[in-house]
Amino acid sequence: MQDALFAGFALGFSLIMAIGSQNAFVLRQGLKKQFVLPVVMTCAISDALLIAAGVAGFGALVLAAPWVVSAAKWGGALFLFVYGVLNFRSAWQGGGSLDAAEAGGGGLWVAVTTCLLLTWANPHVYLDTVVLLGGISATYAPAWAFGIGAATASLTFFALLGFGARYLRPFFASPRAWRILDAGIGVTMWAIAATLLMS
Repeated sequence: MQDALFAGFALGFSLIMAIGSQNAFVLRQGLKKQFVLPVVMTCAISDALLIAAGVAGFGALVLAAPWVVSAAKWGGALFLFVYGVLNFRSAWQGGGSLDAAEAGGGGLWVAVTTCLLLTWANPHVYLDTVVLLGGISATYAPAWAFGIGAATASLTFFALLGFGARYLRPFFASPRAWRILDAGIGVTMWAIAATLLMS
């Protein structure tokens, strides 16, 4: 059982470390110190549900219904494109700072909804969690231990990213750093949208 837990944790952590829309959003919320715990828990619970679905065998169902992945692909690409535009606009307008970031950005509902959209409207999430992790879990006994390890990795990573972002705050004391961050997030969103459409 320990081997399955460790393998699930190691693979889950390595998959989630890749720069993506979820990670960029969690980092930004951590820097702003806004709704970090709800955002971290939204990401972690979403991943846990998807991993559980994969371990339960729903990966085959996702592969058998390509229209689901196709719909998520186009919807996710559109959302990522719009979210990228908003970040580019923020970078262009400039004037960002830690004080301004903490003062604005909408409420809890906006943060959680954005987080849910960045998670559930991204087909890569389904392929990584439901299909890949779910498929690999079948090679371990018990499979549920592998799933618990992967879900724990997700929670650990998002907690480190969200709550550890405060240590980067001195770097983001300058408006220029916020412009770079916003532009970088915009590029990331557009790059992910492009890979979705080309896949």
